[in-house]
Amino acid sequence: MMKGNLILADIGNTYVHIYDGKKVEHISHAEAIEKYKDISLYYISVKEQLSHNISQLKIWKNISSSLRLEGYYETMGVDRKALCLSHTSGIFIDAGSAITVDVVEKGEYKGGFILPGLKGYIQMYKKISPALDTYLDKSIDLDGLPFTTKEQISYGIIASIKALIEKHSDTKQLYFTGGDGAFLSTFFDGALYDETLVFQGMIKVIKE
Repeated sequence: MMKGNLILADIGNTYVHIYDGKKVEHISHAEAIEKYKDISLYYISVKEQLSHNISQLKIWKNISSSLRLEGYYETMGVDRKALCLSHTSGIFIDAGSAITVDVVEKGEYKGGFILPGLKGYIQMYKKISPALDTYLDKSIDLDGLPFTTKEQISYGIIASIKALIEKHSDTKQLYFTGGDGAFLSTFFDGALYDETLVFQGMIKVIKE
């Protein structure tokens, strides 16, 4: 897929995700700049605050403007565009600090929606009442109604996410990525989880 020692970087709001063709490394912005400052790489970025610092690294090449997805909207994040370019058709779910869901048919963007991330949901319940301050039960069973607060909150979060995604699935292949992607993918039959999807989209652009 990749030639030589080509390095790719997806610079997010919280972390920098580095792909060397074999594995993905998740590190802080400062650590990424220090570790890779003398290494040539291609990158995309949604972190505007780092633009000046990164622009000083002349051997880093920004390919953000080269990512073109038919039908996309102007303020769509470049990481979401890269994700949607990884395959010609499907529903692409990036489950991180926010959960983004995007639909692509034959290379054309058909729209999507954005939900809070799993941690965001938990934090919202905590703000409602101290009695709802709990953590996500990742062993939750969606086949029956739960009886404890922790289980009911977990059920409400996961079941609502699942229902909304399934409403728009229409037999389309589901592709998951992101920190909580592997976990959420287990609630969908036939779903595929791959932490390299964004990089696959970047590779397509670089090859072109």
